[in-house]
Amino acid sequence: MKKAKLFKKLESGQVICQACHRYCQIADGQKGACGVRENRGGQLYSLVYGQAVGVFPDPIEKKPLFHFLPGSRVLSFGTLGCNFACQFCQNWLQSQGVKKEKEPLHLIEQYSKKFSPQELVDLAHRLGCASIAYTYNEPAVFVEYAYEVMKLAHKAGLKNIFVTNGYQSKESFELTKNYLDAVNVDLKSFREEFYQKICGGVKLAPVLENIKKYHQVGVWTEVTTLIIPEENDSRKELAQIAQFIKGISVDIPWHLSAFHPDYQMIDKEPTSQKKLLEAHQVGKKAGLNYVYLGNIIDSEHTFTYCPQCGQVVIERDGYSLLNLSLGIGQCPKCGQKITGVW
Repeated sequence: MKKAKLFKKLESGQVICQACHRYCQIADGQKGACGVRENRGGQLYSLVYGQAVGVFPDPIEKKPLFHFLPGSRVLSFGTLGCNFACQFCQNWLQSQGVKKEKEPLHLIEQYSKKFSPQELVDLAHRLGCASIAYTYNEPAVFVEYAYEVMKLAHKAGLKNIFVTNGYQSKESFELTKNYLDAVNVDLKSFREEFYQKICGGVKLAPVLENIKKYHQVGVWTEVTTLIIPEENDSRKELAQIAQFIKGISVDIPWHLSAFHPDYQMIDKEPTSQKKLLEAHQVGKKAGLNYVYLGNIIDSEHTFTYCPQCGQVVIERDGYSLLNLSLGIGQCPKCGQKITGVW
């Protein structure tokens, strides 16, 4: 537990948390919507500072990031707690369980392992990782912890990656933007109703704004949409998402992931390959250069193709890199630039 950086103290003894776009107003002795930021005597504390979960080296492709240091390893970690309450969350034990606890510190200590920022950076080096990913839950809820790791990571020559729901506050964005190298943002839907009813009463607009801002400040940006049958899989909505991404850049990779029943959505059928292929066609028809399928066996749609001549420039099998045919970030056949961080 450590005093938070991002909050505003009110005369009433309440505080306004500035970690995410909820801007929770928290009374003394209460926690924010994430369950891990608590007002104690008019001061906001992060209950998960230094308490990491899921510390493990992954292939970068698992984040998923397909145009950022392909074939490299990334040290992944998160904490307990989340500012969303998605009914389909696949990490719900980690993200939601702590919210039900009146005294969460015992649960946090039980399911976490203590890692100082320097220990995480040292571990990443020992494991041969090129980067550190702040993932599993929303990085904004442990932004002070992430920030200290990020500073040390850059000093040590490591890159920093957020796997995020895109609901950072302006304060959180400003704090981390100069230390952030890549993001994968979950754009879960293009409907306000979806975010309100299915993601726990949050809004769409801040997510869209943050995607734009990350790209504008030069953070390598990729977008993921989990395709949930009968919830966000209409051609109209998929086309809206594709057009939004195109409006920022046709070179932003769009990952379309298959839904599998979990948490509070166990009555839904998994996403069919037919529906994923339909979504892929929507993305390509909109003019996006790089559209990928995930959470399903389909190697053809995990390959990277030159948008100019169609040459395969990166071959993948699941999360494994099979072949990287890029020259200096360009197609070996026609010389077309393949956008990314290589």
